[in-house]
Amino acid sequence: MNSYQKNKISIEGVTKSFEDLLIVDDVSISLKEKEFVSILGPSGSGKSTIFNIISGLMKPDTGKVYIEGKEFTGKTGRVSYMYQKDLLLPWKKIIDNVSIPLVIKGETMQDARKKVKKYFEIFGLEGFEDKYPHQLSGGMRQRASLLRTYMFSKDIILLDEPFGGLDAITKSKMQSWLLEILDKLEASIFFITHDIEEAIYLSDRIYILSDRPAVVKEEIKINLPKPRHEDIVTTHEFNEIKKHILNLL
Repeated sequence: MNSYQKNKISIEGVTKSFEDLLIVDDVSISLKEKEFVSILGPSGSGKSTIFNIISGLMKPDTGKVYIEGKEFTGKTGRVSYMYQKDLLLPWKKIIDNVSIPLVIKGETMQDARKKVKKYFEIFGLEGFEDKYPHQLSGGMRQRASLLRTYMFSKDIILLDEPFGGLDAITKSKMQSWLLEILDKLEASIFFITHDIEEAIYLSDRIYILSDRPAVVKEEIKINLPKPRHEDIVTTHEFNEIKKHILNLL
């Protein structure tokens, strides 16, 4: 990553408690332009709380959220946020599901459909426009969900374990697919996972979080060559990073 890249997101000194339980403790992390950054930590360590704070759904007790240099603490509507479950509406066709963010922003369904249709090929969904969610595989539903998320905000996307509910083979294919389409999209991505290999394979940088209350234990730069292919997980360099992370966790 180039040092001159501007920050898309910066959270500084964020702390959050629920009643007497401290969840996030003085966390500061950043995401640069066109960067892929993973937040890796044990289940229940406060990763999703951090995303809720970044997206403005939750206010921190202390600390600030900046997006492109402007303070956005507690403000919604600037970043896309995709959860593990696809949350597609079962009674709507895929093209109408994907169009929802544009309709919410005031566009007609007809105009929204026209705008989203051109992305179906990039996202590997061509020919599925008029299908319903139950007619798609788990992997295809996640593609549709990611496209819908992308239509809300194309430049900053928060992904909360989007492949966590998929079987191992589908998950591996989806990771490779995500790396491929990122070359075509001008997006900066924050990615939550507790899968060490997934984080290394996808990321430019990884923040390692402790168990609750979450603190940043280490920031790791992933200097593996790009484009990355599935066989990189068998290399010595990859496994040295994995060993280091296992020792931290």
